[in-house]
Amino acid sequence: MSIDITIPSQDLLRLIDASLNADYTSVRQISNRLASYAAGSAPEISKRIKLAIRRNGVPLRASGYSESLPTDPKSRSALIEEQAWPVCPIFLNEGLKKTFDSFVSSVKNYDLLLKNGLSGKMNLLMSGPPGTGKTLVAGHIASALGMPLYVVRLDSIISSLLGDTAKNIRSVFDFVPEKNGIIFLDEFDAIAKLRNDQHELGELKRVVNTLIQAIDALDDRAIVIAATNHSELLDRAIWRRFPYRMDFGKPDLELRNHLWNYFLFQDSGDATTISALAKISIDMTGADIESISLSARRIAIINDKRIDTQEIAIECMKASYNEFYINDSEAFNKKDICKLLNQKFLLNQAEILTIIKTSRQTLSTYLKE
Repeated sequence: MSIDITIPSQDLLRLIDASLNADYTSVRQISNRLASYAAGSAPEISKRIKLAIRRNGVPLRASGYSESLPTDPKSRSALIEEQAWPVCPIFLNEGLKKTFDSFVSSVKNYDLLLKNGLSGKMNLLMSGPPGTGKTLVAGHIASALGMPLYVVRLDSIISSLLGDTAKNIRSVFDFVPEKNGIIFLDEFDAIAKLRNDQHELGELKRVVNTLIQAIDALDDRAIVIAATNHSELLDRAIWRRFPYRMDFGKPDLELRNHLWNYFLFQDSGDATTISALAKISIDMTGADIESISLSARRIAIINDKRIDTQEIAIECMKASYNEFYINDSEAFNKKDICKLLNQKFLLNQAEILTIIKTSRQTLSTYLKE
């Protein structure tokens, strides 16, 4: 069935023009607006538009067009690559969501802040362990602002000829703002280490100086987002260049509930089962939960069976409780698992029964012993 959506004539003309000029960035920006127009009346069309945007311009590239990106002078490798906006939603706790919204709002209302003498650098530094969603957040910020996200490729920017590394940094910081794009520096500690680190060469310390100068030279409207797994390694002067900060940790109980419901049950899960899995996965990151969930769904589809929550729970327990397996061949029996779920992970009987296949009477006997 065909569904009509209303498209402003100006956007339609701009989309045609951008397509004929092979302008990746404009095509994505306009298409993202079209997806927003369709979201209310035609959510499926909106989803298909967003999926199309993720194709990253492959048909254009196949026709012989390639965007001119800054490259390392010796290897000729591209220093940056444009990353498509994410389709997967983000799940943030209240504090991180507040910072996310504040940052996006500040960028959108820059002129108002400037008028009232409150403008400043629009830079965001994200820190925390791997798998907590830092890269995903950067993508969602770009999507919310309708701006292309340029990811700096550290394997290219850090040259074997150390003098070229500083030149590469300057090339990136000159190029991206001209495209009205966001600079995203992942694994930021690789080029922003403490300058008093006695194990580093003098040339690497000069790289940090170049990075600081490049950030300072940017117009205040330019946006730099950086992410690191090791915030303790960053130079103190770097911290001062990032007024907005997000410190990621492992998801709390409420967040784990949302993650399991979305990735495993596609927002239609049983509340008791979700609660049980959320409690068991106390030491897991969002990426861990996503990986286990998608694997379980694939297995269920291939075998034409229901999702095996008991197997998922065992995987979670192995991640959270090292003593769960005595050795490779000897596993705890069902009684031990039930007692462990109750005593260590604090599951009640109703929650245990959604995970372990046993009767209520048998479970009660297990827990009384």
